[in-house]
Amino acid sequence: MLESVTTSAAPRRLTFLGSGTSSGVPLLGCDCPVCLSDDPRNWRTRPSVVIALPRGNLLVDTTPEMRIQLLRERVRTVHAIAFTHAHADHMLGLDDVRAFPKQIGGPVPIYCTEETETAIRRVFYYAFSERLAALPPGHVPKLHFERVAPGVPVEILGQSVMPIRLEHGRMEVLGFRIGDLAYCTDVSKIPEASWSLLEGLDTLILDALRHEPHPTHFSLSEALGVFERLRPRRGVLTHLSHAFDHGPTESTLPPSVTLAYDGLTLDF
Repeated sequence: MLESVTTSAAPRRLTFLGSGTSSGVPLLGCDCPVCLSDDPRNWRTRPSVVIALPRGNLLVDTTPEMRIQLLRERVRTVHAIAFTHAHADHMLGLDDVRAFPKQIGGPVPIYCTEETETAIRRVFYYAFSERLAALPPGHVPKLHFERVAPGVPVEILGQSVMPIRLEHGRMEVLGFRIGDLAYCTDVSKIPEASWSLLEGLDTLILDALRHEPHPTHFSLSEALGVFERLRPRRGVLTHLSHAFDHGPTESTLPPSVTLAYDGLTLDF
């Protein structure tokens, strides 16, 4: 069971709730060897992580499988949420956070950009209805927005977190650096100004959708090129499609690079 860290001296722990692409793996209707594989590491739900911090659990993105992911990893409470961006595979599980305000004693803090807040308010419009605002916790999500900006650190649950601007095709999204770990999913380009924010990492978690180039995601070779430039001690690839059979693919990677899988935990 993932419990929140209670002292600032204790190590932080990141758990991959989902390591797949927007369609998940297995892909509906697909009978390729990866989608039919009995290796549990090839069963990939939509991309998200939860990070145990000094004052609670920080969830990064709310996927459509969020409820199932949190139950699977026995995460009892989420104390805050940070959003990378507002695409469906990163946002549509947000309704299920309605269970948490009663546990934490107030609205769930949401750390995101103005663009993402606008999308959340539009999609989950009922959560912001004056008519429903008086309902007790558990009926609709109760949320409190905290605006973040790339390159400006913000304290979340007793930990300094650095939002990092990334490019996801033509869309600007956020990665997050916490200490010597950075989580950068859904990225096809790192802007020049963001490279310095990724220097000196122990662990870099990076998008790698498939082998071939893609307009909105790093390919495997592009992601490996980022690791080569930044030289983190450990590189972890996520947002993986059914192009990657976990075992055979991992055997071809540099010794310092691994594939994520649902349920993988990292201490940092």
